[in-house]
Amino acid sequence: MSCCESPSNHEKLNAWVKEIASLTEPDSIYWCDGTKAEYDEMVQSLIDAGLATPLKKRPNSYLFRSDPSDVARVESRTYIASKSKDDAGPTNNWIDPKELKKEMTALYKGCMHGRTMYVIPFSMGPIGSPIAKIGVELTDSPYVVINMHIMARVGVKVLEVLGAKGEFIPCLHSIGKPLLSCQDDNGKWPCAPIDKKYIAHFPEEKTIWSYGSGYGGNALLGKKCLALRIASVAAKSEGWLAEHMLILKITRESDNKVKYIAAAFPSACGKTNLAMLVPTIKGWKVETVGDDIAWMRPGKDGKLYAINPEAGFFGVAPGTSMDSNPNAMHSIEENTIFTNVALTEDGDVWWEQIGYDAPGKLIDWHGKEWVQDKSNKDQAPAAHGNSRFTAPAKQCPVIAPEFEELAGVPIDAILFGGRRPSTIPLVHQAKNWNHGVFMGSIVGSEITAAALDLKVGDVRRDPFAMLPFCGYHMGDYFKHWIEVGKKIPEAGRPKIFFVNWFRKKDGKFAWPGYGENSRVLKWIFEQCDGSGKSVDTPIGLMPDPANFDKPDSVSEDTLKEILSVDVEGWKKEIADIKQNHYPKFGNKLPKELQEELAAIEKRLG
Repeated sequence: MSCCESPSNHEKLNAWVKEIASLTEPDSIYWCDGTKAEYDEMVQSLIDAGLATPLKKRPNSYLFRSDPSDVARVESRTYIASKSKDDAGPTNNWIDPKELKKEMTALYKGCMHGRTMYVIPFSMGPIGSPIAKIGVELTDSPYVVINMHIMARVGVKVLEVLGAKGEFIPCLHSIGKPLLSCQDDNGKWPCAPIDKKYIAHFPEEKTIWSYGSGYGGNALLGKKCLALRIASVAAKSEGWLAEHMLILKITRESDNKVKYIAAAFPSACGKTNLAMLVPTIKGWKVETVGDDIAWMRPGKDGKLYAINPEAGFFGVAPGTSMDSNPNAMHSIEENTIFTNVALTEDGDVWWEQIGYDAPGKLIDWHGKEWVQDKSNKDQAPAAHGNSRFTAPAKQCPVIAPEFEELAGVPIDAILFGGRRPSTIPLVHQAKNWNHGVFMGSIVGSEITAAALDLKVGDVRRDPFAMLPFCGYHMGDYFKHWIEVGKKIPEAGRPKIFFVNWFRKKDGKFAWPGYGENSRVLKWIFEQCDGSGKSVDTPIGLMPDPANFDKPDSVSEDTLKEILSVDVEGWKKEIADIKQNHYPKFGNKLPKELQEELAAIEKRLG
């Protein structure tokens, strides 16, 4: 690889690359072209360095093991460095941008010694889409390059769209491990100690600086950093929405009518499973437009249009199986990067809850021999709990053809949800847009015994499932949602719903979930279509149990219970919102949400 000369005529970009090269002092500069040959050459360099293991059972697929200190997003080291602390709000880690830049500049000085600085031009969204954004990531990690090849649109075509004057978001990343002369990584994952890791966002400049981590959202700066934290700031000023949402296409095959649904859930609430759902009811088809992030803009026709800004899936491996998500399993059969899963003797991967026992002796994510002992409940897992797969979205068997649609898809419904064993019904619909924003603002999941230092049964609020990802004050974010609603004519506004697959009865889940969730989607589709049957309740519109398409495994009594309004439970919910949740946002909480809270309290009596 040798490509030191810039292929771009963008003066600002070229000047920035030279400035960072002068600061970080790499041995060479390489401009990524996005070709398969480049990808293959990068992978080979990682194999030669002892960092990648080819998988005999999966074509063009590789296993990486990270340092134990570098296995997940580092929220405690993730900052919103706005000029004013108030602009970051109560849900973000704020740090003074001048002080942070001073500290990080010192860390960046000479940090790429002995390494190549890769210049990655990338498009979040189909290249040329009016909804897409261009970023350029500078990194000293070939692992980052190959993952970005999959997760974004990378290369020369992006530079062609950028041209000489186009806007781009500068993304600077280093693993923070300079090399001395004649030194290499000795087959060990390079990163900095935890107290030297920084993932910093400068919203006024729309710039990202990351140092010390080579893993996931800390290093693949197009993902959470650009596509949510910085994009949410851009969306606020430009009048659109950058959201932590899947996008699915649902088709009623009897008349080929189509609806597009966006959905936001906190972690561990079945988001990817819903995006790739296999319906259990005949005559319905679900296809995937996106599994994690949606960018939505009001269109000229008065509807809200969405794209998936990503080109791949960066999914959590443990718990993914042919039972929970067969389409995800088929998506990772080849051309996939695996990180921190276990390696089988015959050159395949394995993780907990993959659907079958470990096939003999494994090499665990630490690189040590591991033999499954089902009698030992305290046995350390073979795969890290946040182990990942990176796979091209085009490999998904149910990827929608509209995945590459430049204009995006018109959103008919928006879903919010959380893991709630009680109170919240299986599904209910907002009475109007502001009521829907209220529903999004109170999203949360109940804490279980697995969470330390928290009271079991309390609700941990994660508004819009954006708690770690909103790049500015969340009170302003709620207000922005209300303002976007005003820009969309009422007839074009997506209908907003709240779903809860996790209601419990007698200690067991009352609803079977997975493919049976298609029955809930069917009702939502019909509500959008105008053919649905619903009843008005104090919390919103709900299905009539007598007309709901229920599975045989759910009794009529159970269905009535999970499609009823728990008045006393909702009164406690309202009290918690008033006392513990909304006060966090101070005078930035929109009056419209206070009004919605008062209205639902009055309706409950």
